[in-house]
Amino acid sequence: MFKGVIQDLLPCMKEAGEIVRSQFGEHKDPIYKGRIDLVTKTDLAVEAFLRDALPKMLPGSSVLGEESHTTLIPDDLTWIVDPLDGTTNYAHGLPIFSTSVGLWHQEQVVLGAIYIPILDELFWAVRGQGAFLNGNPIKVSDQNDMVKSLFATGFPYDFHLEVDLINERFKRVLLASQGVRRFGSAAVDLAYTACGRFEGFYETGLHPWDTAAGWLLVEEAGGKVTGINGEKHKLGEYMIVATNGLVHDELLNLIQV
Repeated sequence: MFKGVIQDLLPCMKEAGEIVRSQFGEHKDPIYKGRIDLVTKTDLAVEAFLRDALPKMLPGSSVLGEESHTTLIPDDLTWIVDPLDGTTNYAHGLPIFSTSVGLWHQEQVVLGAIYIPILDELFWAVRGQGAFLNGNPIKVSDQNDMVKSLFATGFPYDFHLEVDLINERFKRVLLASQGVRRFGSAAVDLAYTACGRFEGFYETGLHPWDTAAGWLLVEEAGGKVTGINGEKHKLGEYMIVATNGLVHDELLNLIQV
């Protein structure tokens, strides 16, 4: 059922990416949703496009989008949409951002796609059918040595509420690993974990649209996704921890401050 839907979704993701690319060089006049939480006209344009296009692919489906949501709880058949994950990067001219779309059905993500338009990297997965980058199968890293592992993380918009805890986790992982990157797009971090560029990723304060598609990508690429205590990850929970599975327990031990 959903394999056919993904074939409709992929060109739609490319079209959404073209909106982003076409406006990337324009003057940004962002609206502040919070002290450091931005939204641009591009976020709104891409979400409007997807809100129109996605339900046509799957009649009866709804859309839960970052910029238009009225609830964080998806219906039984819901597209979960982040039109521009990495808006702050986008507004500053940094080319690391993505569009993320996941489909929620029967209490799980059943398909997902993440498009990084400036790099023309289109990641996608269908539950039970693997994960792909530009049509080629991807797998998580086979690295099992923490010292040789590269990790990604991010900081929530309300980081000031737990800055000491965030810094302690960061310090522990940094000292135990080859390094930690902070790209500013959770969807990119999850996609890069799925294809083996990172051994793992962790972050607090994320929303369903930040993680839905990337969560499925990591699992379908052979990785592991949990909460901070190692339990099965729940959509929109406090922390997401995604790894190649081989360094998962060690990463959890480091961040369980």
